[in-house]
Amino acid sequence: MLYVVKPEDKSPARLAALLKEHPEVQFISLLAVDFGNNHTDEKIPVGLVIDDLEDFFKNGIQTDGSSVYLPEIASINNAKVDLIPDLDANWVVDYNMGHPVEGDKLCGSLIIPAFLIHDGKEVCSRSVLKNAVVNFKNEIIDLFTSTPSLLDDYDGIDSVDDIEDVVLTSATELEFWVKTPDSKTDIEKLATSQNLKEQYWKRTYGQVRTALEKSLKALEDYGFEPEMGHKEVGGVASKLSGTNIHTHVMEQLEIDWKYDKTLLSADKELLAKDIIKDVFESNGLTVTFQAKPLEGVAGSGEHHHIGAALKLKNGKIVNLFSPKVLTDAFMTKIGYGALMGILKNYEIINPFVSSTNDSLNRLKPGFEAPICIVSSLGHSPEIPTRNRTVLIGLVRDLNSKYATRFELRAPNPNSNSYLLLAAVCQASIEGIKAALNSGKSVDEIAKAFDKGYGEKHFYLEENRVYRSEEDVFEDYSPEERDRLFGTPPKTVYENLLAFDHNADKAKVLLGNNVFTDKIIASYKAYMLSEWSIELKDRIIQDHVRTIRRLVKLHTDEEITDLDIVNWEKIKTLKHYLMKDSLNTKSLFTRIKEAILDENYSLASLLQIEMNAQMSLLTKMYLDYRRNLIIIAE
Repeated sequence: MLYVVKPEDKSPARLAALLKEHPEVQFISLLAVDFGNNHTDEKIPVGLVIDDLEDFFKNGIQTDGSSVYLPEIASINNAKVDLIPDLDANWVVDYNMGHPVEGDKLCGSLIIPAFLIHDGKEVCSRSVLKNAVVNFKNEIIDLFTSTPSLLDDYDGIDSVDDIEDVVLTSATELEFWVKTPDSKTDIEKLATSQNLKEQYWKRTYGQVRTALEKSLKALEDYGFEPEMGHKEVGGVASKLSGTNIHTHVMEQLEIDWKYDKTLLSADKELLAKDIIKDVFESNGLTVTFQAKPLEGVAGSGEHHHIGAALKLKNGKIVNLFSPKVLTDAFMTKIGYGALMGILKNYEIINPFVSSTNDSLNRLKPGFEAPICIVSSLGHSPEIPTRNRTVLIGLVRDLNSKYATRFELRAPNPNSNSYLLLAAVCQASIEGIKAALNSGKSVDEIAKAFDKGYGEKHFYLEENRVYRSEEDVFEDYSPEERDRLFGTPPKTVYENLLAFDHNADKAKVLLGNNVFTDKIIASYKAYMLSEWSIELKDRIIQDHVRTIRRLVKLHTDEEITDLDIVNWEKIKTLKHYLMKDSLNTKSLFTRIKEAILDENYSLASLLQIEMNAQMSLLTKMYLDYRRNLIIIAE
């Protein structure tokens, strides 16, 4: 079967010949990604374009804009958008497991990543990241040219002319939940199993094992070079209902694959989710990539590993973050600068990392999900360590200079990796310039990076702390965390306000037109619309259904005064949340009205209150239920 189109087969003539050799590949689909991280999948019959692939490569296809949502850009009276193939991307064939053709073969679609073009300008997530990578490369080469002393920080390079390329690399760790369709979730059992560490890296069984193994094999076929698949911390034991058939499956898994160049890596993540979902569904299981599908149980993260290297003309690779002697220092000046840039500007990176209600539900203390803008380097250069409570950590291996990289722990499977990585690139460049312009040695930069609260710094903010090797959840109070590391946003609206409240930092994104004011405005409008509609029409409605399920359980027999008091408290809170009267409006109604009035600030504040009250209601009901001996039917 044809899984990957090799670079040498991307010419019109070679591709036409290849498609004729594989008649099972019956469609071509251009994969473009809008600012909401939605990707297109249109089916173009191969026969329609195979005789004029040169024109197709150059001009792609047109749409009226109804297939993509680009607020503030593609208006209803100026909606023409072009999808142009990316000739440098990885092209793969996506097979439909439910559509056999040509005997025992499956119907395939050639997936070609593409760019969205409106009014002659690129307006999509992929183009923003592409431009960020180009800008990073150009800036680094300019810095080596203007600061020849930088060459002394690295072995094997004598002149800027030795540099062939600057390579940004990324990798992701994809976590997800899998279950049998229509399975009911027992949160208490899941939470207990998690606390007992019963599932972490344990053996998989039945169709979960089959689907996991098939997923790894499929990723291998597509050239992902998978490194590992395993169970994560969440889950409960399933029930055996036949030969190797399990029911009541509820498990959290993780799959990792080898790093790649940053834009290719972001494409792989998007494709991997589709591949994994197809494989698990073909084995009778449903998959969710939500960040927090279950309240009270660990959510799913997607840690992003970020590296940067020089590719020399002699073929040698030089890690820009690794010092000459790994045991002498944590990083180079460029490494410290990149990390400082990310940390200082994280307020304007975060809106791309956590852009949904679901993503912020995951970022809460107690589940190893990072909420503080702080980093960890390790206890000493001689002994690499990993602190799982910080936002971003330095990953090192004393046996390999190539391994030095950053691990950004806040993203989740539905984060827009294109935009967040582009923002990281832009912030890194600013920090690198600040480190080099300081004129300080790497030891002086390292010492300054360890600044305390209130200490002045040549680049970082005075009233902040940026490094902690402690457990930030156990060793600091909530008040200390907010004071030292900044107060994290509690709603999507609060997160989006960062663009306005940190205008100077937002300018970092605009460097060399990687982001533009129009792109940021479009992204804000998109996410504000998503947040408000989901809050009004989905989250509140889900809460209403939950409240209606919390019914009185006690009978008149064997009840105590505590049961009666508990139930009255529950009933009062249920009324406060969802029931209107002639004189008062429920919390849910007030949120809906605030959204309809476009009073988003009020809606955000009320959402914070709603989240707290719903958590309290759930806890109260569990306490009430636990005290009952007889439960009314």
